[in-house]
Amino acid sequence: MVQLTERAVVKVKEILDGQEPKPNGLRISVVGGGCSGFSYSMAFENNPGMLDKTYSYEGLKVFVDQASMLYLDGAEVDYVETLEGSGFKFNNPNVKSTCGCGSSFSA
Repeated sequence: MVQLTERAVVKVKEILDGQEPKPNGLRISVVGGGCSGFSYSMAFENNPGMLDKTYSYEGLKVFVDQASMLYLDGAEVDYVETLEGSGFKFNNPNVKSTCGCGSSFSA
């Protein structure tokens, strides 16, 4: 199961509320590419796919496809604000290594 922190849920809802038309939820997935083999993807979406897992966090629907679930099981998504910038951060126990860019990983 993928977990979203309270800060992440608040930020996603804030961004979602600014969209017209308003999407139904957020898709979190793992895609091939990046310097270590995989990278994370987050995008708004209206409907889940047939094999998606759908989670609900304080009314926010989150869709995760079956293939991505293999890499995201037990992961936590947080929203952080630092001096270097702000953004969503994945804390994933399945990651074996990352690269210097910070958004690519291998499992």
